[in-house]
Amino acid sequence: MMFRRALLCAAACLPMLSFANDKLIVGASPTPHAEILEQIKPVLAKQGVELEVRVFTDYIQPNAQLAEKRIDANFFQHQPFMNEFNRTRGTNIVKVADVFIAPFGAYSRKVKNVKELRDNALIAIPNDAVNAGRALQLLHQAGILQLADPANNMATERDIVANPKRVVLKQFEAPMLPRTLSEVDLSIINTTFALEAKLEPNRDALFLEGDKSLFINLLAARPDNKDSEAMKKLVAALRSPEVRSYIQTRFKGSLLPVF
Repeated sequence: MMFRRALLCAAACLPMLSFANDKLIVGASPTPHAEILEQIKPVLAKQGVELEVRVFTDYIQPNAQLAEKRIDANFFQHQPFMNEFNRTRGTNIVKVADVFIAPFGAYSRKVKNVKELRDNALIAIPNDAVNAGRALQLLHQAGILQLADPANNMATERDIVANPKRVVLKQFEAPMLPRTLSEVDLSIINTTFALEAKLEPNRDALFLEGDKSLFINLLAARPDNKDSEAMKKLVAALRSPEVRSYIQTRFKGSLLPVF
């Protein structure tokens, strides 16, 4: 009799059990990517998806941990960077959705416009191949130097065909660029790290990339999970009108939504 009562109790209690939500761990740069993801946590929670945002301050670990299945997705990079990472590291990270453009900008503590740039000026650029090429393209657009092929995203210093001011280029890891701003005449800084350093691109940059940039920040995942139901919910929340409004308001035009 006691055993039968125990079974009846267990059966009665089954509907009351709570099952774990789907969970997504997404790696992101602190600003603006992690900030944006934090905005959609409550939305996803209502849809049964627990979102954990794991913050990274470099450009290697978010992809390395994604490939190793230590996280489920990442939100910090653009397509050319992802393609180059896959090529050099033998990974197979894929795009899930485009989100926004974060225009590269040129910043200085020493000059207020390009005309003030001295001969032999020291210019800092990122040290990864893709963003170094992107920085050279921006310097070409500003007329500081001339590239043999301005459309080449992977341009290097060997592709410079004219350098009238004989500027000297020095490469730094991207997070270091704002920290070394006072040590150089001009620095080409990713918007991610500019915002972290309290630089507002539309206010503080001497010049910026235009809105036709091919370097769109995206949500990335792996082929085995890019089409999961939880990932689809994440994409819908990330590309919602509410997030578009948040990006436009919070970042004052420094980020350009592409949805």
